[in-house]
Amino acid sequence: MDEWMMHCSDKLHEECGVFGIFGHPQAAQLTYYGLYALQHRGQESAGIATVDGLTMHSHRAMGLVTEVFAGNRLESLKGTASVGHVRYSTAGASNVANAQPLVFSFRQGNLAMAHNGNLVNARQLQNHLESQGSIFQTTSDTEVVAHLIARGAFPTIAENVRVSLSMLKGGFALVILTDDQLIALRDPQGLRPLALARMGDAYVVASETCAFDTIGAEFVRDVEPGEMIIIDKAGLHSERYASSAKKALCTFEYIYFARPDSDIDGFNVHMVRKQLGRVLARQTPVEADVVIGVPDSSISAAIGFAEELAIPYEIGLIKNKYSGRTFIQPSQDLRSLGVRLKLNAVRKIVAGKRVVMVDDSLVRGTTSARLVSLLREAGATEVHVRITSPPVKHSCYYGIDTSAREELIAARKTVEEIQEFIGADSLAYLDEEGMLSVFGVEDVTHHGFCNACFTGKYPTDVYPSRSLER
Repeated sequence: MDEWMMHCSDKLHEECGVFGIFGHPQAAQLTYYGLYALQHRGQESAGIATVDGLTMHSHRAMGLVTEVFAGNRLESLKGTASVGHVRYSTAGASNVANAQPLVFSFRQGNLAMAHNGNLVNARQLQNHLESQGSIFQTTSDTEVVAHLIARGAFPTIAENVRVSLSMLKGGFALVILTDDQLIALRDPQGLRPLALARMGDAYVVASETCAFDTIGAEFVRDVEPGEMIIIDKAGLHSERYASSAKKALCTFEYIYFARPDSDIDGFNVHMVRKQLGRVLARQTPVEADVVIGVPDSSISAAIGFAEELAIPYEIGLIKNKYSGRTFIQPSQDLRSLGVRLKLNAVRKIVAGKRVVMVDDSLVRGTTSARLVSLLREAGATEVHVRITSPPVKHSCYYGIDTSAREELIAARKTVEEIQEFIGADSLAYLDEEGMLSVFGVEDVTHHGFCNACFTGKYPTDVYPSRSLER
């Protein structure tokens, strides 16, 4: 096994989760619960900013939502409007300076900003702003947006937000809190998800609908690509800030990132994953005694795979619920240790059995190799690996930390070589056509998804030095 592979996670890194609410007396408390529901989207840092009409209050720190807001932290966050964020660093270093929401004060008032995604032209924009005298306090591309807004010539923040958006390229869902407004918007391609809900007279926005269910809000609709929503005391106003572009929602939202109980752009995540498993079973059948899924994101797909081939589904791998995601540790050595602590095989289920292990992706190979080894050590006579997505061969530039292309195992090895690397008796992936068929797509050349990490066909221009980390 390659030395560098021993120290890498085998999963794509989530981007972030955003939440906002306007017009509720318990804004901070509801944001806390909303962020708790979105914790799977980022475990490095969390933050909440509120406004009471006169003052903006905020608290952000490294750690999980429950850690950041332990004790009476929420009591100081007064106001009826709030924005919150959970983060995994995809652009910018992992430190508290880059924790969000980022809060600013300038001539037009206060502004707090929470961002999910990456700007592919962030470096170019920052260079231009610095040449004009701007001074940056973070290495997050979110601060670039704030500088663009602050330099706007229009009398209102909303107008300056609108003008700034024309300069941004990439994938982003932004929630912006001002002294008297909540502004929510989605990139023109819809690469990153964002949804709208009502809770009595209050409006709520979040990266996923599972946050609405947690706080008892009623889903209204998804925010459209290229749409900007402005919420204030007068109600909700919607406008399109960008002309209609080809929609390109990230398919990994369904495959891996989102919670199974979320609905994104009209599709329930659990049902999509279950159907991905069924299509994969039809494409790559195998004779086996038991089907297992890699917890937690692959369970739905494993059930669908098992049902399609009439093979018993069992819980063959147990996840340590307190280990977190293996990639959240900044040290590569600790990440490797995390892989070993995270999962264990159920010996009574797999011993003496031909096992199919269904997983959502295979990025670098480390975890898959470890799990195959675990299953063999537990007595499995055969281990067949099935992946409910195509091989990941290209880097993502829109808010998912995939590392350099040369670190992606499918970019360097054939399927047969990957099978040998992970030690499986067989390995098969779902192809792009089968994946898209789950969404009713019949022509793989015309669809509303971003599959760039599989195909290398990016929906926007990309720039080599996209990251602001330094």
